[in-house]
Amino acid sequence: MPPTIFTNPAANLTLLLILVGLIGTVIPVVPGALLIWFGILVWAVGEKFQRIDVFTLIVLGILALAATFSEYWLRPLVQTRAGFGWKQILAAIAGGIVGGILLSEIPVLGTLFGAAIGSVIGTSALTYWERKNFGEAVRAGKAYLVGCALSSFVEVLIALLMLAIFVWRAFL
Repeated sequence: MPPTIFTNPAANLTLLLILVGLIGTVIPVVPGALLIWFGILVWAVGEKFQRIDVFTLIVLGILALAATFSEYWLRPLVQTRAGFGWKQILAAIAGGIVGGILLSEIPVLGTLFGAAIGSVIGTSALTYWERKNFGEAVRAGKAYLVGCALSSFVEVLIALLMLAIFVWRAFL
């Protein structure tokens, strides 16, 4: 019998980790799929691996790692395919850090939006500084945003697949 939601601490922690993980799949830097995997691990341990076995956890772990790494290789891939190099990627990282710090006065959302805006400004500013072409700078910012959207899309798809496997193994 699966743990009962709300009366079982393991089930409650699982639910919390999965919900935070789902939110994390669309927020850059938050390892959403890994949080979902940890939630499923808590569930499996809580029910003594009766329905979620080690093999299922390994498969879900591989999916979680693939989703997490998609965030770190899809963005650079899109940027380099668009003709922008590692300098722009590093500028996006630096801009994200600066933007996150500058808007950190606004709780949670300020840091997230600041990091996103700072990343686009960082990559665009460096491109403009190097190429002296406003159109290229805008294109660099767009490439960064497309990479973010693509990596988030992939992470959401993998997270939903993980949830489907979890529901299938735990409840059906």
